[in-house]
Parts: sequence; structure tokens; C-alpha cells
Amino acid sequence: MKFYYKLTCLMVLCIIGVSCKKYLDVVPNNVGTLDYAFSNRNEAENYLFGCYNTFQTLNREIVNNVGFVTSSEIIYPNLDDNPFNKITGAGFKLIRGGVQNVSNPVIDYWNGANGGQPIYVALRRCNIMLENIDKPFDLKEPEKKRWIAEIKFLKAYYHYYLIRLYGPIVLIKENRAIDGLIEQTKVKRSSVDESFAYVIQLLNEATPDLPSAIGNKLLEYGRATKSMGMALKAEALTTAASPLFNGNPDYAGFKDKDGKNLFSTAIDPQKWSAAAKACKEAIDEFESRGGVLYDRVPTNKVENVSDELKRVLKLQSVITEKRDQNPELIWSSQFSFEYQGYVFPKLTTDAVSFGNEHPSNWSVPISTTELFYTKNGVPINEDNTSAFDYANRNTPQFGDNSNKSYIKMGYETAKANFNREPRFYAALGFDGGIWFGNDKRNESDAFYVQARGPFAIAGPKSQFATNITGYWPKKLANYLSIMNNGIEFESYYIPVMRLGGLYLLYAEALNEEGGASKQDILLWIDKVRTRAGLPGVASAWQNYSKNPTKPDSKEGRREIIHQERRIELCFEGQSGWDLRRWKEIQGILSRPLQGWNVNESTAANYYRPRTVAVPFFGLKDYLWPIRNSEVVINENLVQTPFW
Repeated sequence: MKFYYKLTCLMVLCIIGVSCKKYLDVVPNNVGTLDYAFSNRNEAENYLFGCYNTFQTLNREIVNNVGFVTSSEIIYPNLDDNPFNKITGAGFKLIRGGVQNVSNPVIDYWNGANGGQPIYVALRRCNIMLENIDKPFDLKEPEKKRWIAEIKFLKAYYHYYLIRLYGPIVLIKENRAIDGLIEQTKVKRSSVDESFAYVIQLLNEATPDLPSAIGNKLLEYGRATKSMGMALKAEALTTAASPLFNGNPDYAGFKDKDGKNLFSTAIDPQKWSAAAKACKEAIDEFESRGGVLYDRVPTNKVENVSDELKRVLKLQSVITEKRDQNPELIWSSQFSFEYQGYVFPKLTTDAVSFGNEHPSNWSVPISTTELFYTKNGVPINEDNTSAFDYANRNTPQFGDNSNKSYIKMGYETAKANFNREPRFYAALGFDGGIWFGNDKRNESDAFYVQARGPFAIAGPKSQFATNITGYWPKKLANYLSIMNNGIEFESYYIPVMRLGGLYLLYAEALNEEGGASKQDILLWIDKVRTRAGLPGVASAWQNYSKNPTKPDSKEGRREIIHQERRIELCFEGQSGWDLRRWKEIQGILSRPLQGWNVNESTAANYYRPRTVAVPFFGLKDYLWPIRNSEVVINENLVQTPFW
């Protein structure tokens, strides 16, 4: 790889990074030698924090997270020429096709370009740390063991991130000599199984020496813990067991230059057993440290509200609660979410003036909104009661008393917005929907979204300040944030992994393994559903579904689990990765993405679905291409299939 010819120790030691935590912002400038960098404990600790820099950046910039921008959960207008466009890179464009290429890949994590982080540079940095860990004269043995474990955790995470994107990767187990023969730098891709095995090996070595909890949260929050290591192992093994990587016939002919298969040619069911075991161990470890599902109704600036609205606020707070007060959080980004001005509709006339800086234009397609269940806890096309009129869901209806905590009384909105599960109202803002917060404390005077036509407060105001579907990702806005005659965004840190997601991962692994009973599998799904105010799976399907036997089969449960994960983790940067490993994203992106007719002012005309984007996703798009120049320079490096 080209960067091996250019990389020197001096480049590695000049670590530059900006962080919201003190421990990531202490690397001295112009460090000249490895001897100086590891001369004592304090200098070595600075180097350790530099090894975390890429880890934190990977979890910071959500617009460069493939799991977020390619999930079709949010559409961003294609507005390259707008001077107020703060979204950098082409991540949101990927689903539209024609953007990804081999000459200059978009979100390139192999080389660290176009929104991608230089992960291979980060791996070399980690190896330098391991090579020099014995040099600091005053580094005590217990702390040294912890640092070694942290570096191995980081190496595992960096390799895993690459595997999800590229499949078989080059493993950087140790650094090659800078002055070595050029032939030694012409590395090969290891097979997918070898790549995953190395990740698991690193995590097995690291986890015993990672701390169970962070003692000094002010200075050390975000450093690796035992729960983080075990949860990462659970996710990595589940990914390895999934259809994209486990005996995928599409890659049966993918070989290196020596004819070695880089993908397994047969499905290995034992991979699901390993994944299930790892999931349960991770759950047990986190729960033993006090981890539980977040189930607290917020009280800050909340006075007179109904039980229904309290549940909505609780579900919103699963994401936006302060990190040190959220017992569900396994780990989160170290940087606060920067895009609340893109997900927050204008609720007052004063707020409209902020349209250029805060355009409120992250738009949720109707297909994403239709993932969420009815109030009976079943898919909207399966509900057998009169609660949801699926055939006429796009016709207008006036807000009524039974939905007054969610929809403005007497306001005309789509039938699709009535009688939905609480997560629907926690996750989505829409025309006529109640938006509690924005400095209001009582439900009686809560704001509601007015979005029909250009004269509506939240309606289209310019080419840039327009929500093109009429749905906002409310889940990503803190209810304490204010957009009125001034802007006060209450910061929060988006989760990377939380207990609710781990429960559903375990249910998936148990179901695919095939040895657990239906009751044992549904138990873990029902934990998440109970928090959301829904009946258990068996009860909901038996009483309210047109397909009451669906939970009885492995295939039916798989469909339920997949939909449950997409609902529970919506907008958290997870669904795109899930859809890829399940090999389902190609089907999801084969249909046009629609929204409401947002320029129309009357309900009858507004609630007419229209196509706002035509996505494209081919077989080759499951894995990322390597820059062609790398393949030319290194004749041992084979290009990703179909590129």
C-alpha cells in the first residue's frame, strides 16, 4: 500500500486531533523521537491518547458513518452549489448511485480520504505503542497491562471497522520495517475468516485486563472497558455469522493472486452459536455492573404532561440523556451531536430567520416511517383491528381526543400518523405532530409542527431550508433544545452501542442458531418492547395480527427481529450496517423514496406521496472498493469483487 512507502516514525508521532475531553488533547507538538515519546509515563500516556484519536473520530462524524448515510432512514437534498451547505463529503449521495468509484473512493477508510479516517495509520500507531511499552521507566505493571489491553481493543475495533466495509483486509499484526525491502511491503488481503479471527483474538487478549468501569470519568470517559470489549466481540461475531460474510455465494470466486479463497464457500452454523454465547456474556457483564434499560421519565422543564407524553419523552431520552446518567449506555461518541439544526423543524415565526444556518432539512422518507408498528405492536399492514386503516393511510383525518398527546386536536394530518406505537412519536416529527420542548413545560401549550406549503412555519422556505418529505428525525433532537428567537441546543452524545441493541442482537443470534425455544428468543425482544409500551411479541401477533403464527417459525421471528432492530435503533447509525450484513439493503434501495407533496398548502393536496429520490444499490456496493492506484502499486493486492 502506498502509505507504507511514505509513512515514517516522525509522521506517526505528530498526532493531531481535537477532542471535547482533556485526555485526547494533550499530545505535545513537534515530538521528535520515539525515545522522547516513551521516555516516561506521562509522555507515553500522551501517545496512548493519540492512539484513541481515530477511534473517537470514527464515532464522531455521523455523516461519514456508512451505517447512517446508506440506511435510507434520512434523505439529504442534493445541493452541492448551496453556499450554506455544511454537510461535507458525499455520504448522503451514495444511495443515489453514480458516486462511488475506484479512482477516488467516497468515504475512503483504506487511505483516509474523502471523509474516511486513515485507519491503517492508526493501526501502525498502535503497533508502535506496543513495541515501546516497556521503555517508560516509571510505568507500573498494573497500568502497563491496562494500556496494552486498551491498544489491543483499539486494534480490534480498527480491523473490525475495515472488515465491515471491505470484507477481507490486510491485517496489521505488527509494523513492517520502514527501511525494509519494498517487496515486504507488498502485502496481501487475509481471508474474511482470518480477519474476523484476528479481531476476536485481540479482544480475548484485551478483555481480562480492561477495567470493569471508569473511575475518573472527567479525565477518562471514553476509554475502553471490559463491557465495551465484550460487546464489540458480540457484535463482531454476529457480523461474521451473518449472510454477507458467512458462506456468501456472491463471493465464491473471490481469490487472491495465489488462488486462495478470501470468502468461505459454505455456511457455518457454528458461527451463530459463538455469537450467541458472546452476546450473553456481554449482557451478563454489563448488567453485573448495574447496566439496565433506560426507563426514567425526564423531569427537567417537564411539568403537566400526560402519561402518553411522558413515555414519548422517556423514549427520546434513551438517546439524549447525559452519558453519566444513562445506565443503558455501553459506549457513545466522545463528541456531541452537531446537527440538531438539521433535524429540528421551525416551530415559531422567529425561528424561520435561522433557515440558512439551521435548515431543518434532514428528511425521513415515508418508507422509514412505515417501519414503526401500530399501537398494538404489529406492522401496519398486519393489524387486524380498526385501529389502523392501512388502505387509506394517506388520506387526511382531524386530530382527535384519543391521540391528543401526539397530534394537535382538530388539525388535519394523515391517517398514517394516528394510532401508532410510542416510538413513532418519539422518533418522528410531522405536520400536525406535537413537539414538546422548545422551552415549553406543559402539554397544554406544547408546540405542534405546521408544515403544509411555503407559508406554514415549518414549510419550505428556500431550496436549502426545505424538508423534502415532511418528516423530521425528532429522535435526534434533545427536547431541551430551543430554536425560537435564539438558538440553544442542549448537547448530547449519540450512542455507539447500548443494552437495547445488545438484547436484540442476542435474540437474533439465538434464533439463527436454532437451539433455543421460541419463548427464550422472544424474551429478549419483549424486554425492549415493554420499555416501548408494547405487548410482547406472542401476545401482539396472536391478538392483533393477520398473521398470528408468524412468531412460531424461525423465518417469521427473523423478520420480526430485523424490523424490531430497525425501529429501536433508527437514526443511530446502526441500520445501514445491519441491512448490509443481512444482505437486505439491495432490496430496500430498489424502490423509490417518497415524501409528502410539501409545497401544497391544503391537506388534500399535501398528503399525496411523491418520489423525492430514486436510490440505486448494486451487488458491488455491498463492499467498498480499494483505490485503484493501490492495486497498481501492489500487485499482490486484489481489488474488491465487481469493482
